[in-house]
Amino acid sequence: MLQGINIACVRGDRELFKNIHFSLEPGSLLQVRGANGSGKTSLLRMLCGLSIPAAGEIHWNGVSIRTANEEYFANVTYIGHLGGVKDDLTVIENLQISSALSGFEISINEAHQALGKIGLSGREYLPVKVLSQGQRRRVALARLLVCKTKLWILDEPFVALDVAAVQLMREILELHLQHEGMVVMTTHQEIDIQSSSITQLQLA
Repeated sequence: MLQGINIACVRGDRELFKNIHFSLEPGSLLQVRGANGSGKTSLLRMLCGLSIPAAGEIHWNGVSIRTANEEYFANVTYIGHLGGVKDDLTVIENLQISSALSGFEISINEAHQALGKIGLSGREYLPVKVLSQGQRRRVALARLLVCKTKLWILDEPFVALDVAAVQLMREILELHLQHEGMVVMTTHQEIDIQSSSITQLQLA
């Protein structure tokens, strides 16, 4: 279980949010909403351990993520707004290297299957820098098809995607939730995701 307890975020001399509480069980999705500048990405970075709350605690199975260390982070896949893809690497190199950095190796065949499913068949050996924004986003999201983590933290996963890709992503998220996975995501779009538990967290 993932819990946020009295979380606050301060940027410079401005308090973005405070007293944030949430609890996320297996099979559940938490949608973080708010205006630009409200701290959505900052909250996600806190959940990934990339920044520290100004106040409050984030717990994984009852233990602060500051002390949970490998047990927590081995269960997390984070895809930020920019996706983290490398322009000079090929599509397939990006997927294989990002997977390896996350602690699991995938074969060429597994990479081809994932890229084909995400709509990048025939582009596996192109450098990412020649792709469209939507295709670049698909490269980043292909990680979700091969990772084995329980908690997905996704910053605007639907940005730059066409209608077909949005539908595919919805199916990928639903399957993950059906298998007791957990999702925390930001999105400005209204996406009809089928889950037994969807909670919205509104930041001011």
